Amino acid sequence: MGNDDGWIEVNGQRHDAPADLSARAIEFLREDLGLTGTKLGCGQGDCGSCTILVDGAPHYACILPTAQLTGRRVLTIEGLATGSPCGSRLQDAFLAHQAVQCGFCIPGMLMASAAAIDAGRVVDRPSACEAIEGVLCRCTGYRKIVDAVTEVGTGAAPRRACLPAAGKPEVGRPITRLDGRCKVDGSQHFGADGFPPDSLYLRAVRCPHPRARFTFGDLDRYVQEHPGLRRVFTHADVPGDNVHGVATPYADQPALAVQEARHHLEAVALIAGERDVLMALDMADFPVTWEALPAVFEIDDATAPGSPLLHEARPGNLLIEGRVVRGDTASAIANAAHVVSGSFQSSFVEHAYIEPEAGWARRVGDTVEVHSTTQSPHPHRADLARMLALPKEQVRVVPTAVGGGFGGKLDMTVQPLLAIAAWHLDRPVAMVLTREESMATSTKRHPARMVSTMAADAAGRICAVVFEGDYNTGAYASWGTAVANRVPVHAGGPYRVPHYAAHARAVHTHITPAGAFRGFGVPQTMMLQEQLIDALARQAGIDALEFRLLNALKLGDSIPTGQVLHDSVGMFDCLEALRPAWQAANARAQQRNGTAPGLVRHGVGLAAFFYGIGNTALTNPSTVRIGLRPDGGLVLHQGAVDAGQGSNTVIPQIAADALGVPLARLQIIGPDTHLTPDCGRTSASRQTFVTGRAAFQAGQALLGRIRRLAEVDADAPVVFGEGGVTAGGVRLDLAALSVDPRGYVIAAEESFDPPTTSLDAAGQGVPYAAYAFGAQVAEVEVDCETGRVRVRRVVAAHDVGRMVNPTLLEGQIEGAVAQGVGMALMEKYHPGLHNNLHDYLIPTVHDMPEVETIFIESPTALGPYGAKGIGEPALVPTAAAILNAVHDAIGARLWEAPADPQAVLRALAARGTPA
Repeated sequence: MGNDDGWIEVNGQRHDAPADLSARAIEFLREDLGLTGTKLGCGQGDCGSCTILVDGAPHYACILPTAQLTGRRVLTIEGLATGSPCGSRLQDAFLAHQAVQCGFCIPGMLMASAAAIDAGRVVDRPSACEAIEGVLCRCTGYRKIVDAVTEVGTGAAPRRACLPAAGKPEVGRPITRLDGRCKVDGSQHFGADGFPPDSLYLRAVRCPHPRARFTFGDLDRYVQEHPGLRRVFTHADVPGDNVHGVATPYADQPALAVQEARHHLEAVALIAGERDVLMALDMADFPVTWEALPAVFEIDDATAPGSPLLHEARPGNLLIEGRVVRGDTASAIANAAHVVSGSFQSSFVEHAYIEPEAGWARRVGDTVEVHSTTQSPHPHRADLARMLALPKEQVRVVPTAVGGGFGGKLDMTVQPLLAIAAWHLDRPVAMVLTREESMATSTKRHPARMVSTMAADAAGRICAVVFEGDYNTGAYASWGTAVANRVPVHAGGPYRVPHYAAHARAVHTHITPAGAFRGFGVPQTMMLQEQLIDALARQAGIDALEFRLLNALKLGDSIPTGQVLHDSVGMFDCLEALRPAWQAANARAQQRNGTAPGLVRHGVGLAAFFYGIGNTALTNPSTVRIGLRPDGGLVLHQGAVDAGQGSNTVIPQIAADALGVPLARLQIIGPDTHLTPDCGRTSASRQTFVTGRAAFQAGQALLGRIRRLAEVDADAPVVFGEGGVTAGGVRLDLAALSVDPRGYVIAAEESFDPPTTSLDAAGQGVPYAAYAFGAQVAEVEVDCETGRVRVRRVVAAHDVGRMVNPTLLEGQIEGAVAQGVGMALMEKYHPGLHNNLHDYLIPTVHDMPEVETIFIESPTALGPYGAKGIGEPALVPTAAAILNAVHDAIGARLWEAPADPQAVLRALAARGTPA
């Protein structure tokens, strides 16, 4: 407990205690002392990102009163290296093990584990898990974090970081994350960090109903009655078009609602003022009158005759339909030897990134600068410019570090509100969403209601697939268009299907918009389709792995859109690579079930997939610039936002090899719409493939320009030195060359847009230039008395084209497996409820299975050095494999997700006692 002493020691330095000791410790640390390394993720003690040490013991700063710090010694991430006996080594271990992805949870992880290690409580992996059990991570899957904590806690020999090295190709090496150091020492700035000290703060007025008409009272009087407030903004204060959206033809989401709010907690007004005054407001006193209106939440209600329309321009609340048709499915099914059918219902799933949306903005002359957590800097600039009625050159978007995205930070959230306020006010403005605001208003994974039939001939060859899927896209379009277009391409899975009919609809309801979430509808779809593949294999009397091998796509095959696969088809090799794991897992399950029959059953499941890299049948370019300075310095301008997946490291690795220089020679300028070209959105697993190829081309183009200046052969070697460059033995004096406006004597800017075609009315065409392939095996344990499922092991085999950075790839797969476990077994977002990380459960370190990764390299000619993407593909099969494993264990199919204990018990009751 605290005492009456008037000082608080923080990181070895004494400070006077603040006057208000009832304020939370995190406010004292971040606001008073400027120690922003301690992160605010939930505000309720649920996520652990704010963990600090008080007299050596871990505490959550978001719920700890500052009074309990007086007279005590506080350690934050900024002081960990010198303030903890293990601190510096622990930070090094996190980097060496690639235990850092987005980095937002890492201060909390480091502080919690340091306390346990310094107290002697970490002696093995289980105790390492216990050390961090109070901190949530959404990116890493915890395994590499546990590796690092175990190493330091047990005194094992340290793993060495993999650093750039001269004379070696950088592609293929597990280079330690280039931006990792600032993530482990607390200096990395996320959306809520680094606000200008004179910032006004913003707070949104939000609708308390799922749907409501509203009118405002006297807003000027409200401001006058609250000293410290500056202004209230409404839709009337938007200078240009009060609309934004990621799918441009369907842009339909207002920055501030006009007359009617279409979902719970939609913003209708914005208050700007001094922070303390703003936070103390009783929002029930705000002059707005609500008239609740009838709302629809389910697809059937939304499409029923007479249903209230969310958008008058769309028929029956239908946003869009997608379709792919080939052959004659009716005849093929009628003549098939084996036919299976099923239906499936999945749930809303919350992104649950640990960093809530945040940012700040200011007006600089006629330019508005917006600094925020975003996956889409240049698209956001275009939307903001239209909203402010400005040329896009007068809007600057500067991405901060992104504390987890997974698609959820593709859409604008705080950005329009910041931009509007900054345009009108003479001071910088800042905004941080609460966890409730974040979860209530950010996009979700689309709930899906799907029905499908599959057929095979007597030999087990798939002859037909019919699929119908409805996806609840919520109040606004967001990425509903991408989901409805992507799903029909993928619903047949990575198999040869001569007769095919797939149809998907995205339908509006009065619910928080559903958008992009790691897979654009394909993970939900595979939970049905891969269960049907298993059922078809069983009916045909063929082992599930052998059935998939029999039907797997190979070079020269065509997919249902008619596209012929000319290269990089690693599906067969992925399945073959899983054969030993599949056989061993089945043997283990059989042995365990035989020796310990009863209420606990063990099962093994398999699921395979393919996944198109990039946007569906749309242009998808990235542009990269590389410049050579007069002093010989090389500068890489790459605008791909790193949301934890590693583009800040991978793109430079590719560029360095394209130039033939050590990675350390590159100065890297990251995403900033005034400084870096448009590298597109960080979505659709496109950055390594698309931006990486643009970086490769830019490097090659720069070499070409140097050779032409030196008048040497097109393949002459180029050597970069200090103040000069030599090509084919000819030295260029860089100081003698003219300098362009950016300060370069030679520069190259190259774009890459994957070759695709639009799809016709039957869905025929080339929707993607490259595809990822893979499969996963899951082992589960099911308690038939409680219905609880535990995933014990996952083996993942993925065709990545070419490994650019193997350990970053492993981290993506481990993180995806964790999200797949959550989607399969526990995560179900209820709109309007559970807007916190206490009621909405995501996997903890104790839910994480053992994960083994197997990489297949089937290079694509289009990718940089053959590389493809992994971020989304890694997640696609996980939940489906788990559900197949549950069926193997209990003999009952789960036709809903999540397969929580109640769902498992329902399935058991319908099936009877498992064999």
